[in-house]
Amino acid sequence: MATRPLDLENTDVKAKLEAWLQEIDARICDPGTDRNALCVELARGFYGLSDAPRNIHEEVLHLNLDPRNATTEAEYYSEIDPEKWAPVKPLTWLWQMFDNSPLNANVWLGLKFRAMLAPHIFKSVGQNVKFFTGIEWSFGYNISLGDDVVIHRFVLLDDRGSITIKKKASISDYANIYSHWHDLVDPSIVYLGDTVIGEGARVTYHSTVLSGTKVGDYAMVGTGGLVTKDVPDYTVSIGLPAHPARLKPNAPAHVAAPSEQKK
Repeated sequence: MATRPLDLENTDVKAKLEAWLQEIDARICDPGTDRNALCVELARGFYGLSDAPRNIHEEVLHLNLDPRNATTEAEYYSEIDPEKWAPVKPLTWLWQMFDNSPLNANVWLGLKFRAMLAPHIFKSVGQNVKFFTGIEWSFGYNISLGDDVVIHRFVLLDDRGSITIKKKASISDYANIYSHWHDLVDPSIVYLGDTVIGEGARVTYHSTVLSGTKVGDYAMVGTGGLVTKDVPDYTVSIGLPAHPARLKPNAPAHVAAPSEQKK
């Protein structure tokens, strides 16, 4: 799903914002930077907070800007890798603080800010990847993203296992992609999978892709679909659970029609 390119009209403002992002990126890249302290510094700026809280309520807010004073759901998962998580947590918290701040209303800035942070959080990130507001993930370090991927609003990327989203794929608003499942008898037992969204694939609005499944290259999951098994290349799958409905018009001749896929 392509997005129309937009730019800021005021070139002076654009240059100032880009310089700000470059400075943050450079500080993150510097091994001497305390990422927790950087998060606190930037988040205070996001919310226009003074250095000295005026009352207990402001003090609690100040304390909560520091990722060292907060826990995330991912930290309660037994399969967390503390060494991988330690450098990622402050930047994940920073991403969330930005998304909940007034700055987030500026879509241009939000796309640039998240694109700057993403390579420091995720396992791999290609060129020209777009991240819209409200995206959530578990660890981040188990997510691989190809070139020109678009992740739209309020998407959940559950990377307790691994998630690979190949180039030019699009994940629409409110979609969920999972990479773990629980034992039927003992829900405390968690199984991890490898979930793959193929090149040029589309996972559309409010759809769910379950752990260990693959949405094929240039395939599409229809609105509200529940993927419980692999979706073949160039195939449109719909329903709960999702089932092959038809081929896309640009499907190569060798790709089997849904009627043949079911056999």
